[in-house]
Amino acid sequence: MDYLKKAKYFKTKKRLGQNFLVSEEVIGDIIKFANLSDDDTVLEIGAGAGFVTEQLIKHAKHVIALELDEDAIAELQKIKADNLEIVHADILKTDISKFKTDKKIKIVANIPYYITTPILAHLLGEIDDLNNQNRQSINEIILMVQEEVARRMTANENSPQKQYGLLSILSQFWSDCSILRIVGARCFYPKPKVTSALVKLVVNDKPLLELTNYQHFRKTIKSAFGQRRKNLKNALINGGFNKDIVKSALEELNIDENTRGEKLSIEDFGKLSEVLLCKSK
Repeated sequence: MDYLKKAKYFKTKKRLGQNFLVSEEVIGDIIKFANLSDDDTVLEIGAGAGFVTEQLIKHAKHVIALELDEDAIAELQKIKADNLEIVHADILKTDISKFKTDKKIKIVANIPYYITTPILAHLLGEIDDLNNQNRQSINEIILMVQEEVARRMTANENSPQKQYGLLSILSQFWSDCSILRIVGARCFYPKPKVTSALVKLVVNDKPLLELTNYQHFRKTIKSAFGQRRKNLKNALINGGFNKDIVKSALEELNIDENTRGEKLSIEDFGKLSEVLLCKSK
């Protein structure tokens, strides 16, 4: 199918960050990576003109195509399939748990890149949101994002500088996160100015770490990454932690106070949060 030709007839909207995926190869890979069965429900976020939708309905029991743009909704309505449900809504205002299914939902999403982090937080919940209903309704997510963002999502303390940070921990705290493939700009219409990547997040029932206080953990990592130019000790102090407690905690964990936050693993941050909390009592 000539997706590029079809996309050129559609008036894209810059304000919505619309870049339609027109590569038959990449669309085929999305279907393959989603590993769909005839009892799966798929929520497609940002269904657009329906190029991926048309393939999803061939493999899944039920496809929920969620789209904000009214013109795109009109295109989606041209697809005739008994297993397709079209929802005109903003994903950031959508309660995924309202979709009644026999099993957890699989998500396929080609989203505006400028709202990637808010959408991830909406789908997974924040680190201290232990009972997030959206996350509890999702099995896995196949997500198209900017390559730079994909590198940040999957980064750890050994990654190149500036990749590892709050987005890394948000992505990995509630899911197993991996890059599936890189997607060039020519695979979209209009062509974006960046390279993209497909990312898979397998959502877990339990968080990565078992902690005493998850709000305190969130405060710890936000402080550590809040001022990257400062060392860990000063970043924590500026984040509201007591100077003497910070110094004592770092000494107990044998962490050099001049270390920067991006050099600590998620597990290290968990230990630091617990010690800081204990010494604060």
